[in-house]
Amino acid sequence: MSDNETLQQQLIELESKLAFQEDTVNSLNNELHEHQKRIEKLQHQVMLLADKLRQLPDDNGNGPVEQEPPPPHY
Repeated sequence: MSDNETLQQQLIELESKLAFQEDTVNSLNNELHEHQKRIEKLQHQVMLLADKLRQLPDDNGNGPVEQEPPPPHY
C-alpha cells in the first residue's frame, strides 16, 4: 500500500470514529434532557406532597400547627 492509500485509509477511519462519537454525544444529550425533565417533575411532586403533609392533622387529631391555638398558661 502506498503512503497516499495509507493516509486515505486513516482519514476514513478517523471520519468514521468522529461520526460515531457525534452520534453518541447526541444520544447522551437527549437522554440527559429526558432525565432533567423527570427530575423537575419529581421535584414538583415532592413539593406538592410536602404541602399536603403540612396540612395534615398531627397524631393528636389537631389541625396543622399553624392553625393550633396557643397552649393555656397555668
